[in-house]
Amino acid sequence: MGGRVHAWLGLIARLVTGGVWIVAGALKVTEPAASIDAIRAYELLPWQVVEPLGYSLPAIEIVVGLALVLGAFTRGAAVVSALLFVAFIIGIASVWARGIEIDCGCFGGGGPKEDAASAYPWEIARDAALLAASCYLVVVRRTRLAFDNLLFPSREIEPHPHVEPVEPVEPVEQGS
Repeated sequence: MGGRVHAWLGLIARLVTGGVWIVAGALKVTEPAASIDAIRAYELLPWQVVEPLGYSLPAIEIVVGLALVLGAFTRGAAVVSALLFVAFIIGIASVWARGIEIDCGCFGGGGPKEDAASAYPWEIARDAALLAASCYLVVVRRTRLAFDNLLFPSREIEPHPHVEPVEPVEPVEQGS
């Protein structure tokens, strides 16, 4: 695929992944107690970490989402996004393997929920697809309609439209 196709696919990946992060964070940011309870329900982290993470995770999700949607510091935001998706996949797989049935808390809520295990494959598949989109954004060089294009102009030198390209000159051999 050409660079232009990658740039447009990158735009789609940015908007979808960034939009998911913004919605997820916005639904949790006004309910920090629910966010803390959702993290606690996974029974993975020490209690000293749960509360600070519960308060900060929604804000991190919103910031990462905005960075991706705007295309500002895209690679850094995509790395953070990918790491978060890896953590979420591990968390969901962990509760599934241990027979714990909880709402993932991905879009608010969280905590114990009957028959939640039936949703785990779909939640993991969703997060894996978004992880793939995040990894794509780490690899792709440029995306369309991104602030990165203004912040970090391309280093490629465009030929001047009124100047003919100069052919390379072969070295002249000196006589012996």
